[in-house]
Amino acid sequence: MTEFLKTEQGTSMQTPDPFTAPTPHPPVRNDWLARRQEQILEPDLPIVDPHHHLVDRANTGRYLLPELLADTGSGHNITATVYLEWLSMYLAGGPEEMRPVGEVEFANGVAAMAASGNYGKTQVCAGIVAYADLMLGAAVEKVLEAMIMAGGGRFRGIRYISASHPDEAARGSSINRPAELLMHPKVREGFAKLHPLGLSFDAWMYFTQLHELTDLARAFPETPIVLNHVGGAIGLGPYAGRRDEVFATWKGKIGELARCPNVHVKLGGLGMRLFGFDFHTREMPPSSEELAAAWRPYIETCIEAFGSDRAMFESNFPVDKGSGSYPAFWNAFKHLAAGASPGEKTALFSGTAAKFYRL
Repeated sequence: MTEFLKTEQGTSMQTPDPFTAPTPHPPVRNDWLARRQEQILEPDLPIVDPHHHLVDRANTGRYLLPELLADTGSGHNITATVYLEWLSMYLAGGPEEMRPVGEVEFANGVAAMAASGNYGKTQVCAGIVAYADLMLGAAVEKVLEAMIMAGGGRFRGIRYISASHPDEAARGSSINRPAELLMHPKVREGFAKLHPLGLSFDAWMYFTQLHELTDLARAFPETPIVLNHVGGAIGLGPYAGRRDEVFATWKGKIGELARCPNVHVKLGGLGMRLFGFDFHTREMPPSSEELAAAWRPYIETCIEAFGSDRAMFESNFPVDKGSGSYPAFWNAFKHLAAGASPGEKTALFSGTAAKFYRL
């Protein structure tokens, strides 16, 4: 199953086949994760996990409802989750642009299972974010309308990955899109269809591209936007060993983006190999204290820039699971929020996500 994106020069770029493309993320090793157990901090604190995937592919493994529930049921009080597209369960036939509707149908089916109460209290996939090709321009409206129908009241918007870097060693995504995709007139023509339909936009890109999102947010101030994974501060390839330099550039771009009041940020994704941390290479999985210490500069910078009312912690599981366990990740977030007021803590762990995704 493939998709094609046309560049301004009229050529096309084929994204990798999701069933065969190698994943850049550390593999999940449950035996390794089991080597460290932690007591759950603040076990009663309500949490909305606003970013996880469900997948069953040879190159990424299986992470479906049972695997997700094993994580969300491991001690933290996960009240609801938001499903994010990951090229899962596309329709096998029909027009190419309509095939991602299958992912919405799939996620909505999982949500219906969870809503039955037979699998516990967590409202899994209470919000659904899918992929639609904005390069269709205005014609993407029919795809969005089909997704709204397929979502059973749970479809909230789309994610349109624009991650692009000329150096393969710097890429943290198996997809490498054309450069400056968010500036493309056709993409913006399609983007303009989101707000009238009451839909939001999830953005995922590298720190070198954040100016494109700032420009987009200013051009469409009424469209709710959320930046995934603290904005992709790369720690690989040409950026390895340059963490302080990258951080300074990233911080400036984050500050500029945060001045757009329609933009929010997800605090997570730091378990990806992209960021240059080595937790997945260690003999023991990291403790929550170790994770918090490594992530603190990025998390605190984002909270300071956006405020707790526009920031939300995320698991990004199972992608981040190669670097640590679900209990340790949320314990790390709780360490990082230890100095927050009760209202700020509520916003960071559940309130901002519930408001943004209308849960």
